Amino acid sequence: MKLLFKVNLILVLIFGCGLALTEYYWYSFLMSNARDQVLRQADLMMESAMSVRKYTTAEIKPLLQRELEHSDQFAPQTVPAHAATDTFAYLRSGAYSDYTYREPALNPTNLMDRASDWEADIINSFRNHPEQKRIMGDRETPTGRALFVAMPMRAAPPCLQCHSTADVAPRAMVRQYGSVNGFGWKPNEVVAANVVSVPESVPVDRAKRAFSALSMEIVLIFVGTLIALDVALYVFVIGPVRRLSAFADQVSTGQIDMPEIPVRGKDEISVLTASFNRMYVSLQKAMQMLGG
Repeated sequence: MKLLFKVNLILVLIFGCGLALTEYYWYSFLMSNARDQVLRQADLMMESAMSVRKYTTAEIKPLLQRELEHSDQFAPQTVPAHAATDTFAYLRSGAYSDYTYREPALNPTNLMDRASDWEADIINSFRNHPEQKRIMGDRETPTGRALFVAMPMRAAPPCLQCHSTADVAPRAMVRQYGSVNGFGWKPNEVVAANVVSVPESVPVDRAKRAFSALSMEIVLIFVGTLIALDVALYVFVIGPVRRLSAFADQVSTGQIDMPEIPVRGKDEISVLTASFNRMYVSLQKAMQMLGG
């Protein structure tokens, strides 16, 4: 096995181990960064929905309250949940069709807001663990994997004006939704959850493409570096050693009338060449003395 091949083999093995560790670190970093990006999007969506709820409660509902007290028609636009979900529906009609915002409840007034199985599990977790302020996790959707963030919704005093009992609820609301669903809420009880779901496919795909491009660039840099090292190794090590080896082979066959090998520099190869030249001169003198 030639020296150059051995050196290349050692470099490839060392680089392979280093590349494996580096790619593991970079892949973990890129995936973590992609997840953080998704989480930031989910938090932004959640804060936007909360802002719409607060605006509806502070601005829209008081503005229409007097007119609705004497009206037989119920205006869902005064309900914070309706305002938040409808605003998000407009957002989903554009480039964010895979994003969702819901306020699922175990006992909703509008049956369209009834919690699905996985949403009910989240609400029950909030009910069983009152100290929990937020739950996040992953779930599979028809469009791919998504990250969800959920926050508990408690029955505050304004909520009980419509959801305590049917006889004290607004007549227009009872007329529209009936007197069976959405009642019996208790003060400060977790009755629903704010749930935002954000797809992970786009940032994860970007992270994977970045990882592939980075890996390819690292490999190309290594190949270029290996070629440069091979050239330098051949010029400064392999070439001089080969010349020295060829010279020694000729001397071993009895050829002692050749000129000495030129010595250039003061590195180890040059020192070895100078030592060999001295040995060659000593051999010439010894042969001359024997020849008499």
